[in-house]
Amino acid sequence: LPERSTNLLGVRHIVLVLSGKGGVGKSTLSTELALALRHRGHRVGILDVDLCGPSIPRMLRVQDRAVHQCDSGWVPVFVGQDRDIALMSIGFLLERPDDAVVWRGPKKNALIKQFVTDVAWGDLDFLIVDTPPGTSDEHISTVEALRPYRLLGAILVTTPQ
Repeated sequence: LPERSTNLLGVRHIVLVLSGKGGVGKSTLSTELALALRHRGHRVGILDVDLCGPSIPRMLRVQDRAVHQCDSGWVPVFVGQDRDIALMSIGFLLERPDDAVVWRGPKKNALIKQFVTDVAWGDLDFLIVDTPPGTSDEHISTVEALRPYRLLGAILVTTPQ
């Protein structure tokens, strides 16, 4: 097994939100799940790995925030008055929130691995991972980067068609 990052050692459960197509509500479900878990008293984080369409910062109205560095990596953006949802997204790393991300697979995969190893999540009960639509390299990179933690669960969002 690859060496585990210590930044995820305080995360009890990791849940991926996936679907085979776009526009089915993955980001909405990820956001609502995080809010519901927070409402129940859990410490929650959201990792937005939808690199070409990072919508979670906008949904939580924090798209104007910036990511900062600390000794153990990037500090996630904290949401709400009580700062009780931690969030990391490429949306915070773009010059303008609507900038397009036109990257090939290796660069996307490297950023996903960096999000997994270099974000200082702290102690969380749940880390919700919002994935891009489809069954792309990003999904494989995300699962492989998280595999050493063996805390994985998944929610598959589908449509009735």
